[in-house]
Formats: sequence, C-alpha cells, structure tokens
Amino acid sequence: MLEHGGRLRAAALRWGIAREQWLDLSTGISPWSWLAERAPPISLDAWQRLPEDDDGLAEAAAAYYGAAALPVAGSQAAIQALPRLRGLSRVGVLVGSYAEHAARWQRAGHAVIALDAGGIDAAVDTLDVLLLVHPDNPSGLVHARRRLLDWHTRLAARGGWLIVDEAFVDATPALSLADHSHRPGLIVLRSLGKFFGLAGARVGFVLAQDALREALAEQLGPWTIAGPARQIAMLALRDCGWQLRQRERLHQASERLSTMLSQAGLAPDGGCALFQWHRGDQAAALHEALAVRGILTRLYAEPTPSLRFGLPSSEAEWQRLAEALVGRVATRRFDGCAKVMAGRDPPYDRITP
Repeated sequence: MLEHGGRLRAAALRWGIAREQWLDLSTGISPWSWLAERAPPISLDAWQRLPEDDDGLAEAAAAYYGAAALPVAGSQAAIQALPRLRGLSRVGVLVGSYAEHAARWQRAGHAVIALDAGGIDAAVDTLDVLLLVHPDNPSGLVHARRRLLDWHTRLAARGGWLIVDEAFVDATPALSLADHSHRPGLIVLRSLGKFFGLAGARVGFVLAQDALREALAEQLGPWTIAGPARQIAMLALRDCGWQLRQRERLHQASERLSTMLSQAGLAPDGGCALFQWHRGDQAAALHEALAVRGILTRLYAEPTPSLRFGLPSSEAEWQRLAEALVGRVATRRFDGCAKVMAGRDPPYDRITP
C-alpha cells in the first residue's frame, strides 16, 4: 500500500498523542468544507433508493466544468480503471508526483517512464501516454496551456493519451484543460475532495470524449457513488457564491503560509492554493519536530527529502503552527505571522514556457 496524508490514527499511535489533539496539515484538503458551512438536508430517498444516473449530477458537473463529465467514486476510481482500457503502453510520469498514478499503470503491466519536468518535451514522441498532475502534487509545478495542448496533439496523432489530474486546479480554473476534454486522447480528472473539502464523499469526474467515458462507465459498473454523496455534490457544484469565496480565502491562506514558512527559514520550493512545499535535507527532522507537538505534515523521502504543508483553518491553528516553527525550527524570531497578506494575487512564476 502506498502512503498518503491524513493517517491520523497511525500518527496518534506512533507519537502517543490523542487523535483529536492533532493539527493535520498533511493532506492538502481545504480546511473549509462546503458541507460544514452549508449543511444541507439529505432526502430520505438518497438513503433508501439505489442512485439513478439521471438525477442531475452529470448536468451539474457539466455546468461547473464546462464539459461532459462521468461521475466516479473519486478520481482514484478512474486512476485504477484507466490502465485497463489500453493495451500495454509506455507511460510517462513526472518524478516525485502523486505515486498512485505510476503504481496503477505499473501493476497493470505497462512500462512506466520516470521523467523530470525539463525532459517531458523530448520524451513525448516516445510515449503512448503522458500523465501529469496539474498543479503537480507535491511540487505545485504548472505548465502553460499551449505546451500541454501541444503534447496532447503529438500524442493523439499516434493514438496516445494525455491524462491530466486536476485535483488541485479548482482555485485556479484558468489552468484547466476541461474546455478541451472533448478532444480524442485528452482525459481530465477532477475531484470534489480538495477544493470543496469533501474527500470523504468520494466524488470525482472524468472529462473526456464520449467513447472513452462510455468505456470507463462500463468498466466501473453501476452505482459507483452513494445517493447522499450525489446530492451533496450537486448542491456544491451549483453554489457559485461559495466557490468564489473559497478561492479568495484559499489564495490568502496559501500566501500567508508561504510567508510564515519563509520567515522561519523554510522558504517554499513550490506549492499552490491548497499547500506549500519545502525541500531540504532536514525534512525528516522537521517532520518529527512538528509531530511531537501534534502537528502532522506530509513527509517525502524521494526524489528529494521534502515536506508538504496544508492550510490551518482557525487563528488558534495558525498560532500553534507559528509557535512550533519559532520554538523548534526557526533560527530567528519573526513577527506578524498571523497577519493575512490581503490584496495580492498568488504568484504563478513557476509556469514553464
């Protein structure tokens, strides 16, 4: 089994701290959940009847994404099923990116080719499938749309696929390729888990041409998403006002986190609206130092030691993180960590040409 963030039970056992006492910054899931703030009633029918495909969920998703969408049980369902829809292929994945992708293609018998960002363009014409998380997890790396579409064109000309996992793109929708997902060989994965704070609902979508969506639906079978989750997803996708507010506070919080880490001598090497990422030889020691204080981060050992920090939600959580960084990590004191840097756009200076 691959490790993921959010393993609070394991952390509680390892460090002897009760589960409810942890500040979990390990997941990249928004600390503000649509469900917690809206708390809609769920109809009894959602519990008593089998889900029906014509309940409006696909239409709500199409309106939100601007493209035809197949509802699936979280993007993980598609990640596991897509390798079964192709013959044995050469699949390029970015080194250090979300490991589930490479693992699932490899287990299905495909040849997985590890790429660094600078080598993607040279490798595209040797691949059958190029798989990118965009923004990347955990580096936050993004690519210009014209570059992505060029890679897709070159792959599709030979019957290849470009798969773009956009789990973290909702806060920066201009980066999405959803509006091009009708093209043959372009597959976009979306999820309600991160931006909407609904990871437990297990709702995702596959945006692709009709034939591929139909083949995937046949592979996955009926009733892939529970009725209550379908109702929640429909309401969240239609709540435009909440979505605008969510984008604004995520960008503010991410910039605030970046500033706090920089002032603690831990300047981020990447990130997006939902997390910040720091590389360094002391990543494991820093992970441990925070964990003994009940603050869980996501530790990566490969390809380079690094930590991913999710977003605190309350002022008490921000203060707790600030005090931990000052007391156990930072080499100099800093002030003003608790102030939101309002009125500034988030940086996008890591876009490749």
